[in-house]
Amino acid sequence: MSPILIISCIGLYFGGLLLIAYLTSKNSTAESYFSGNHSSPWYAVAFGMIGDSLSGVTYISVPGKVGTAHFSYLQLVFGYFVGYFIISKILLPIYYKMNLVSIYTYLQDRFGKHTQKTGAFFFILSRILGASGRLYLAAGVIQFFVFDRIQSVHVPFWLSVSVILVLMLVYTYKGGIKTLVWTDTFQSLFLVLGVVLSIGVIISKMDISFTQSITNIYKSDLSETFFWDWHKSNFFFKEFIGGIFIAVAMTGLDQNMMQKNLSCKSLGEAQKNIFWFSIVMVVVNIFFLSLGVLLYQYYAFAAIDIPTNLETGQIISDKVFPNLALGNLGMFAGLIFIIGLTAATFSSADSVLTTLTTSTYIDMLEYDQNTVLSEKEKSKRRTLIHIGFAVIMWLVIIVFDILNQRAIIDTILMLAGYTYGPLLGLFTIGLFTKLNLKDKLVPIICIIAPILTYIIANYIVKPYCSYQIGNELIIINAVVTIIGLLLVKKRD
Repeated sequence: MSPILIISCIGLYFGGLLLIAYLTSKNSTAESYFSGNHSSPWYAVAFGMIGDSLSGVTYISVPGKVGTAHFSYLQLVFGYFVGYFIISKILLPIYYKMNLVSIYTYLQDRFGKHTQKTGAFFFILSRILGASGRLYLAAGVIQFFVFDRIQSVHVPFWLSVSVILVLMLVYTYKGGIKTLVWTDTFQSLFLVLGVVLSIGVIISKMDISFTQSITNIYKSDLSETFFWDWHKSNFFFKEFIGGIFIAVAMTGLDQNMMQKNLSCKSLGEAQKNIFWFSIVMVVVNIFFLSLGVLLYQYYAFAAIDIPTNLETGQIISDKVFPNLALGNLGMFAGLIFIIGLTAATFSSADSVLTTLTTSTYIDMLEYDQNTVLSEKEKSKRRTLIHIGFAVIMWLVIIVFDILNQRAIIDTILMLAGYTYGPLLGLFTIGLFTKLNLKDKLVPIICIIAPILTYIIANYIVKPYCSYQIGNELIIINAVVTIIGLLLVKKRD
């Protein structure tokens, strides 16, 4: 497939994003940047959140991991569904009642400024590492299959990443949330189309009916969903309960996921958005997993070797989908894959720039609606912070590339997951108790807690127990945080 053709398609795709940004960012203000003037349609927010929740890593990894993990990922997704219900009924009413722009303002009102900054710090750290890692992996796929195949000119990785980040800046820096609601809807559409059309292409290539493909997926051993060995990390209750807490922490306590929800017209509309989003998320993930089964069935059908590690013989799951889409299914399938990957990657990374800017502007620098600044000065400061985070992400990605160890990204993303434990602990104390904390000591506890959790998981449980810690790690992290916070509660 011609790299020029792929670049042209990506260019047209970005043209659509820039057009949306132009139409939605006219007469933009601080209010539209941070909250979309509280006029975002719930259905646009709900559909756009799909792209926010599913990164480029998800787009590649979930179908590929079906070969080893089967449908076990769906256990986690069922937990998400319950977690979203908790967000809708407990967290959103509080956020709307307080008329929040940054959700970490709640921590200030409840405990003090040090606690607010602690919550914002963990969010910022997690999102910089997470977004940079995901963007690095996805940009690496585009680099290998597109730019490295251009014979006439060498396009270095740092340059391709720079272009990607500049394009993100162009369509996000001005309009903020008001723009992102619609660009994410656009990108979620292409993400879903990427999965659906890929399924259609494989069914066509195998020359079977849609009904037969459903039967084949259902009867396949790879569609096994529920696992009951409590020692293993994929045990149903570990995945399900872990999914509940992950959804609450990584969506309900995450500025990146909540800011668009807070841009809806009313609490009722925001709750409607969460309800339909939770249903659509389950359906979309079933499509992802079904695609995974079809990928492996097509490998067998066409007698194509599955990508494996030559030393260990293990399946390289992250290459299963790209290898087939870009090398064996034809030009149309390749273009679908690239556009879907682009949509999945950028929809989860572009909003991060805006929400990192919001949290820094409000929580760290303490600018709020009462700060006396001209609209021009507010815009200037937002833009500088916005560009600053793009530069930081670029530097983190380049460091990943210099280290040249993709395995390190898994570690970075895992460590980023530790940052949500303190957030979950802080909000749990705030929401479900009347305790007050010694505000200045909270940052110390929230730094120590993830370290202790890491020691427990890797130096106590792992060496001496057959039990494997899975997604319940965030619960352990939160419990350790809560115990630490109880030690610094104020005496009546």
